Amino acid sequence: MSSTPPRPLHFAAFVMNTTGHIVQGTWRRPTARQSDFNDLDHWVDLAKTLERGKFDAIFFADVVGLYAPYRGDERKYFEAGLQVPSNDPSVLASAIAYATEHLGIAFTASILQEHPFNFARRISTLDHATKGRVAWNIVTNYLPNASRNFGHEGLTAHDERYAWADEYVDVTYKLWEGSWEEDALVQDRERGIHADYDKVHRINHAGARYQVEGPHLVSPSPQRTPLLFQAGASEAGRTFAARNAEAVFIQAPTLASAARDTSDVRSRAVAQGRQADDLKFFQGLYVVPASTEEEAKRKAAELDEWIDYDAQLSHMSGAIGIDFGHEDLDTPVGEIRTEGVQSIVGWINDLVTDRPATLRDVAHFTATNNRIVGTPEQIADQLAAWRDAGVDGINLVNAEIPATYEEFVDHVIPTLQERGLAQTEYTEGSLRNKLFGRGDRLPERHPAASYRGAFAPLGA
Repeated sequence: MSSTPPRPLHFAAFVMNTTGHIVQGTWRRPTARQSDFNDLDHWVDLAKTLERGKFDAIFFADVVGLYAPYRGDERKYFEAGLQVPSNDPSVLASAIAYATEHLGIAFTASILQEHPFNFARRISTLDHATKGRVAWNIVTNYLPNASRNFGHEGLTAHDERYAWADEYVDVTYKLWEGSWEEDALVQDRERGIHADYDKVHRINHAGARYQVEGPHLVSPSPQRTPLLFQAGASEAGRTFAARNAEAVFIQAPTLASAARDTSDVRSRAVAQGRQADDLKFFQGLYVVPASTEEEAKRKAAELDEWIDYDAQLSHMSGAIGIDFGHEDLDTPVGEIRTEGVQSIVGWINDLVTDRPATLRDVAHFTATNNRIVGTPEQIADQLAAWRDAGVDGINLVNAEIPATYEEFVDHVIPTLQERGLAQTEYTEGSLRNKLFGRGDRLPERHPAASYRGAFAPLGA
């Protein structure tokens, strides 16, 4: 029998710069502070709590448009505070980094919302400012309103969005990895030479969507390329993740599906010339801890009383583009004849077996999916099972900020640390080195590395 201790899981806090993120309605609880999202101290205080608990990162979700209409319009989203108002998460990165020493700052940014030249410049600036603790969650876009916000007539076809993403990341890789040589910034006071002109390169990218001459305007940052997150679950998304991602966010409904999905993407990565352990998988989970199982169940039931099930249903409806808002919450799912609803009928009927499943059941599931309720020891047992299923980390969903994270740090993390399931100290260096222990830069087998030394000097 092997005596090798279990590898610690990585932990990120899954948040959004808004009030209603995943679990809708709980912002109304007297102890909840999600509605303070406009207050910088709210985020800085949370970051300090996470660093106290040795979390690896704070992970910001984001959208740049409204979800599809619910009950014919978007009224419910505004009334429920469901991801609107929604502030730019990247603006928080410098303040969080200044208030912490080790915590990574991951934020979502769509290829839709900014030209890659300017985005690459902003990321490099933040990587300098954070001393190498920035991560980018690469997303395309699935919201028609977001497309229209940026001047497009409609939603780009799914696979074409990933072709777009391929070019977008290639532009950023060229700028981050190929434009400046490592020792190009000399800052030689005696000779009066600040940067070596012959070691800076234009990238001269000419593609289907972008024409970018370069050079990159920022000198090499600690990571050069930020740590790369991705969350695509489709065929095209998995292929994209296998080629590009270092960390993959998943929301597997079962341990078996997590094992299957992580194995699939790792195999694809190997086929791309990478190694299976070049990717870390973060499972989205939601935890309700207490000193006894009975107390934990009581706390979960109290939280359930605050859930806005209509908002939960509107979130799912708006995301998949099927408006369930004209149906009563207690309508059996099997009676709904809306096109595209059959997949929902299948999985909810698997969960509710003693009676006809309703839309309220669907809404409840979206609020409590992958929720672990129990003592710290019981939670540790389940997290160990996720680790054994191929998961490397947990992206911790919240019902309340800061309570969800304070309770986890104060009551669950010590048990996890005792069992070797959570780190007790941070590794030095960049976020990439903290996660992989292989240095600050992307390995040579990552496709971005092919642009190192690929371009001619500026004067050539």
